[in-house]
Amino acid sequence: MTDKAIHVAGTFDTKSTELNFIADQIKAVGVAVKTVDLSASTGHVSTAEVTAQDIAACHPDGANAVFTGDRGTAVSGMAQAFACWAKEQGETIGGVISAGGSGGTALATPAMQVLPIGTPKVMVSTVASGNVEPYVGPSDIMMLYSVTDVQGVNAISRKVLGNAASAIAGMAKFGSETAPQADEKPGVGLTMFGVTTNAVQSVINHIEPDYEPFVFHATGVGGRSMEKLADGGFFDAVIDLTTTEVCDMLFGGVFPATQDRFGAVIRQKMPYVGSVGALDMVNFGAPGTVPEQHKDRLFYEHNPQVTLMRTTPEENAQMGAWIAPRLNEMEGPVRFLLPEGGVSALDAEGMPFYDPEALASLFAAIQETFVATENRKLITVPHNLNTPEFANAAVAALREISN
Repeated sequence: MTDKAIHVAGTFDTKSTELNFIADQIKAVGVAVKTVDLSASTGHVSTAEVTAQDIAACHPDGANAVFTGDRGTAVSGMAQAFACWAKEQGETIGGVISAGGSGGTALATPAMQVLPIGTPKVMVSTVASGNVEPYVGPSDIMMLYSVTDVQGVNAISRKVLGNAASAIAGMAKFGSETAPQADEKPGVGLTMFGVTTNAVQSVINHIEPDYEPFVFHATGVGGRSMEKLADGGFFDAVIDLTTTEVCDMLFGGVFPATQDRFGAVIRQKMPYVGSVGALDMVNFGAPGTVPEQHKDRLFYEHNPQVTLMRTTPEENAQMGAWIAPRLNEMEGPVRFLLPEGGVSALDAEGMPFYDPEALASLFAAIQETFVATENRKLITVPHNLNTPEFANAAVAALREISN
């Protein structure tokens, strides 16, 4: 059981009844609590242990950037200040729980995102039944729909808020005791998509005796989650075979990377084995969601909710031109593999996305800009990415640069 306090954070000027109810429920089971006021209104006198003024003072531009008198800028400023405060507190925080509407959710969750993976984080929110990706991001935040508005403690909210309090208290009391203990093997982060599964599974089978693999689904937030952990020093190396999120970032797909893709590897200078997995496709939702301007393109229905669009030679050239400069920024050991037989299960001879011209365009763009050094190398593999031969090449590259 942790002796660190669970931080109950929120707007105590409007939600003090609900937040204090949560705090009391957590205290009742013997877990330490600290209240944190995120009220951004002017003239409010905080009753919490950590006052709104304490939090606002952590804003990079000072408290005046928070208490502006304008709700929009005040909420944004307080959210930034709370994230800065939480980052400073780091692992001294035993967990964070909050409750609120869209504004309260936007206030609390950026700070939750900066806390380490594994630190308990619970957000009771009126918007938790919708798209929560902007609030959860690459973190392990538990979102709980409030059912009624977070306004008063009644027969319904008492159950929901009580369950939320019990959940985070249980995480604090038992989480570290029930979680399996990690062994001493070095950790490796891997990216995977359905169409690169064979490659990644084969690599794992080879490396598992010596490494602990952590696989991330390359759905935009999956790549960001991997990089968040890499930035935190959780991995000793990365096998980034599935860089498909770059497609969606550049061409409007639903699983996009951010412009910071590969940034963690650059900053941490860690051993990196990468490839061009699933750069043959841009991801959209159900067929009816595909933008009209793409109506004449080549599509493949991956499932009823995911429609894949084949990337063109021109788009492949753009992706290669974006990826290569990022690779050049990596100062750690790099091996980047180019599979001449195709970049996915769909981009193989006889399959729907097989397109040698697009593949050649991608490789040419990378090769034109890539700066090879003793530490940074391109490796051409005369096989499809999902073949045993390619997996062997990726494993050989990892062992070469991580020894």
